[in-house]
Amino acid sequence: MSDNSRLLRRLFDERVRDLGLTAAQARLLLSLDLFPDQNQGFHADRLEIEPITLTRIADRMEEAGWLERRSDPADRRARILHLTGKSRDIVDKLQSTVEHLFEDTLRGLSATERDNLGKLLDRIGDNLARAREQEPVHG
Repeated sequence: MSDNSRLLRRLFDERVRDLGLTAAQARLLLSLDLFPDQNQGFHADRLEIEPITLTRIADRMEEAGWLERRSDPADRRARILHLTGKSRDIVDKLQSTVEHLFEDTLRGLSATERDNLGKLLDRIGDNLARAREQEPVHG
């Protein structure tokens, strides 16, 4: 799983680079599209990067006009990230890139195999989430 994940990340990196984005920028734009009205801390956690790293990425993207920060009405210290009109076109291209990446990844699998793979990956994800919540087993 780790090897396949690494290969997938590399392919994603290559494809978004063709759009003029770093992988981190692309992932942030996709996250903002999927989870609007969330603060920077949410997106840093979701992207598994340090908050200061996300802040630096957001600074550059805000300067380029791809996102904007607004105050969080629920927390004066927090800032909510929003896509701008300028970023809409690039987000559409990113979504298309991801769809093509999935098709390339799943090429040769039947509809049943794709469905089974999805169910198996969901089960693995559930198992991993449960394992994180439980006490470690030593023995």
